[in-house]
Amino acid sequence: MPTHLLVVGAGQMGAGIAQVALQAGVQVTLVDAMAEALAKGKAKVEGGLSKLVEKGKLDEAKKQAALGLLRTATSIGDVKDVDFAVEAVSENVELKKKIFKDLDAVVKPGGVLATNTSSIPITTLGAATKRPDAVIGMHFMNPVPLMALVEVIRGVATSDATYAATLALAKSMGKTTVTSKDFPGFIVNRILIPMLNEACFALMEGLATAEDIDTAMKLGTNQPMGPLQLADFIGLDTCLAIAEVLHQGLGDSKYRPCPLLRQYVAAGWVGKKSGRGFYTY
Repeated sequence: MPTHLLVVGAGQMGAGIAQVALQAGVQVTLVDAMAEALAKGKAKVEGGLSKLVEKGKLDEAKKQAALGLLRTATSIGDVKDVDFAVEAVSENVELKKKIFKDLDAVVKPGGVLATNTSSIPITTLGAATKRPDAVIGMHFMNPVPLMALVEVIRGVATSDATYAATLALAKSMGKTTVTSKDFPGFIVNRILIPMLNEACFALMEGLATAEDIDTAMKLGTNQPMGPLQLADFIGLDTCLAIAEVLHQGLGDSKYRPCPLLRQYVAAGWVGKKSGRGFYTY
């Protein structure tokens, strides 16, 4: 298990990854170029641990011990002695490539450079470093502290040692892992996004109301949330971006994004975070 984990990106995912690592007793440095985002991320970690104390799932002493392992920085270059890094910034391939070049310089030899990407090829990010064998996908589900799954994605050059170290870290965090090859969408989004997209087509074609589509899928297939509501929670912009990756990467017309989804994103109606998507919040 790593002794020092570097998490790049202090948003919802990065803060969640930091929290579960701290709970596992790993020293974490959370990095974000924006000081305000870093402060928010640190507060999210503290809030998440405090919630566990309130629920009786963590005692105060363990919470304080976990917080004592947390450090923050605004630059990757300021961090030393890293043996495992997880990048968790927005789905922008050029930004991620730059971060992986920076990680290459600070992660110790034999360390792991992981990405939480939900759609960008691991092989592409590995090629931006001098050690593609150390690059791997470690895709956590949102919200990280609650969701049990981590998708582990091997790029074409990922070594067995990198893979084994990633499985061990995920296990220490209490996660269940599944392994995917490096193809667009991996496992979860390869199946989930076409379902959400099909729900958009059903709504656009007037098959049923948004409420009836969601109720049908909740009660008819025993899902906790209907597809349109789930799309709102994920963010329609994120759903569209992943749908585009599937369509371009696999080249099959069945993955084409629904025009209604494109229209809502163009309007700025991207779901819960904007106050409006398929539903009003």
